[in-house]
Amino acid sequence: MRILISIPCLLIGGTEVQTLQLVRALVGGGHEVTTVCYFEHTESMVRQYEAAGSKVVLLSSDGVRPKGIFRTIDFLWKGLRRAVKDVKPDVVHVQYMAPGALPIFIYKLLGAKNIIATLHTAADIYPNLRLIHFLQQHVGRAFLCITEIAERSFFGSSELFSEKSIVGKRNHFTIHNALPPHIPLRSEPREFSEGKPITIGVVSRLERIKGMDLVLPAFQQLAANTEREVRLLVVGDGSLRQQMEEGAKASPFADRITFMGRQAPDELPAAYDAIDVLWMPSRSEGFGLSALEGMARGCVVVASDVGGLPEVIGKDGTSGITVTSGNVTALADVSCGLLQDLTLLRSMSACAIKRAETFSFERYALLHNRLYEGL
Repeated sequence: MRILISIPCLLIGGTEVQTLQLVRALVGGGHEVTTVCYFEHTESMVRQYEAAGSKVVLLSSDGVRPKGIFRTIDFLWKGLRRAVKDVKPDVVHVQYMAPGALPIFIYKLLGAKNIIATLHTAADIYPNLRLIHFLQQHVGRAFLCITEIAERSFFGSSELFSEKSIVGKRNHFTIHNALPPHIPLRSEPREFSEGKPITIGVVSRLERIKGMDLVLPAFQQLAANTEREVRLLVVGDGSLRQQMEEGAKASPFADRITFMGRQAPDELPAAYDAIDVLWMPSRSEGFGLSALEGMARGCVVVASDVGGLPEVIGKDGTSGITVTSGNVTALADVSCGLLQDLTLLRSMSACAIKRAETFSFERYALLHNRLYEGL
């Protein structure tokens, strides 16, 4: 099949990383893939898509967006018309519904018969779902969500896509994101010993939406209420970094706090390996890729009960624990309980690795290629 993947940006973000996984899955399935990017892009991400086997078409060579709705419509119409004419796609797969609805309508007007759309968030960011439901009923062949909770928020019900699923009887499904290739599954169990300090860590954009303003207060509560030596490792960068670093310097536990900054993908496994308990106190989270990455390396995740995080972690208390979003005390208290029971930590770490294994790229690729075959 000739497949045209359509995406607003090719920057360094979760949507782009998972779309790159889709490219690898489809190329591996023998399909001819072209990726069309409307707006912003980075040279490094473009190269990654090309290395994965996709042709890349940049509608805006300088990455600048047109101003105004009418200019945007004209820009997209002309650019996507050229792409459709050149590729002659059997399937168009639109990533992200911002401004995904507009390209979907344009592709329909251009005669595309098989249009798939992936929704990378829950429905709470959309003021009106009637447009989505119209597209589902009259335009798209299939809608994919990255979590069942997101699918239910859009369509009222959910179904994990499987080898037995039939496109036609139903046209919306969930296919979970896959563990990225730069994070190998840990092959040996983690060691937790009485004489070794426990490292709490975050691997995140340092932003309020990720709950990063809660990390230092929670760590100070934890350190003050446990006899075990604990450390904090902060991996990432963002608008809160300076504030967090200044707060760390003023903390009575300043000598236990380390900032690593942003790490390249191939450096992330070592960062996760340095973390025993991974905090994800997000206020909003579409999927929670960092949780999955940490679990694959044997981290025990303590995360907010928002978005896809509970779905990624699985049964609460087995491979990870969820707490109420924004609750600093709960984050500290749950972690304190884990630190007091190293046997529980070992068990949860082993379960986390097994849970992460279910999000394999092989499974992800199998399901997407099965979906395309069903069209």
